Amino acid sequence: RPYMRDKTQMYYARRGEITQEMSYVARIEGLSENLVMDGVAKGSIIIPANINHKNLKPMGIGRKLKTKVNANIGNSSLSSDICTELKKLEICLEFGADTVMDLSTDGDLDAIRSAIIEHSSVPVGTVPMYEILKEAKEVTNITNELILEILEKQAKQGVSYFTIHAGFLREFLPLVKKRKMGIVSRGGSLSASYMSKLNRQNPFYEIFDQILEICARYDVSLSLGDGLRPGCLFDATDEAQLSELKVLGELTLRAWQKDVQVMIEGPGHVPLNQIEYNMKIEQELCHDAPFYVLGPLVSDIGAGYDHITSAIGGTMAAYHGASMLCYVTQKEHLGLPNENDVREGIVAHKIAAHAADVALGKAGAIEKDHAMSDARYAFDWNKQFELSFDPKKARELHDESLPEDAFKSAHFCSMCGPKFCAYKISKDLEKGEKC
Repeated sequence: RPYMRDKTQMYYARRGEITQEMSYVARIEGLSENLVMDGVAKGSIIIPANINHKNLKPMGIGRKLKTKVNANIGNSSLSSDICTELKKLEICLEFGADTVMDLSTDGDLDAIRSAIIEHSSVPVGTVPMYEILKEAKEVTNITNELILEILEKQAKQGVSYFTIHAGFLREFLPLVKKRKMGIVSRGGSLSASYMSKLNRQNPFYEIFDQILEICARYDVSLSLGDGLRPGCLFDATDEAQLSELKVLGELTLRAWQKDVQVMIEGPGHVPLNQIEYNMKIEQELCHDAPFYVLGPLVSDIGAGYDHITSAIGGTMAAYHGASMLCYVTQKEHLGLPNENDVREGIVAHKIAAHAADVALGKAGAIEKDHAMSDARYAFDWNKQFELSFDPKKARELHDESLPEDAFKSAHFCSMCGPKFCAYKISKDLEKGEKC
């Protein structure tokens, strides 16, 4: 981006100025620049693009755009290092993650974050509370000054969006007692611990205006976190979740007053029949700000296969209005994802997002499906591999039984063989030949 920008995307859009980022997003989405600018001005589209992330390729998040997919990476106190996380990042970029979040909680967090931002061409998000706690050591040591210091430091590094759990108020703590699983959000649980132990209001809520000042200086978008998201079907769409969502809507309006871009984080574990309502109530309460959902997972018993339970819910969520899906891997609920888990999780959710986009008739969504049909009917195996979400896996599965190059032009696969291929029989019928 060879020009200097010292205001937010929303600031320029509200003044009728089309930035290079807006122009780029319009071009890759196949939409008009004015439509994108209008969406950014209204808050229904965000372009997370910290002015300090120099190698960023702009992307947009919003219902009128193609559904995006976020991938979470980052270490834990028990596993991983910078090199491992950079390998995960490479996989994220290779398989089409639209954003990544660094959720590291231990080690040299500055070094990990800086390395990820330096090597990432997509926006990088964080949950600043993790570094805040690491510096404070105990939640009772957290101060407003420390929060703002960490936020400013991360903004200077180039973080393009913060997950801030500012909508979980002290008044909502009693609502948690009605739940089967309490609080499952790490940021939400830490906020609850702070409020309970110090008998004080959520500090992110108290200093929200100062947080907005930092975001406005660096054009950091806010991902208003769902600290009370349901962690099981029993707790879905309960009073705690909806109470927080209402506050997030109020905070959205306050952010827009400062020209700060906002998206809203959503559930979580939700039965399939409740997903549409969750998407619609967010649009109503949060003024059509983009909805960024974790799943939703439509079953609690998918352990080992939760990338599937999440992709099912993600398809339904995107169809009814979610703008970005946060991937879930098969390691969800079980451990820290490895490189293969990241790959499988991204592909599953790219499929979910694409399926919704096709159903919604979004610009350019179905063209690759038509191209794949043509390649299949023409027995163009290499083209089929190329067009798939995971070309390497498609080729690997084909080559398990027919690895020789000669079979890349064969008019059959190992499923049907040369005599029972429906495509071949159909082609023969078209030529008027006897089967």
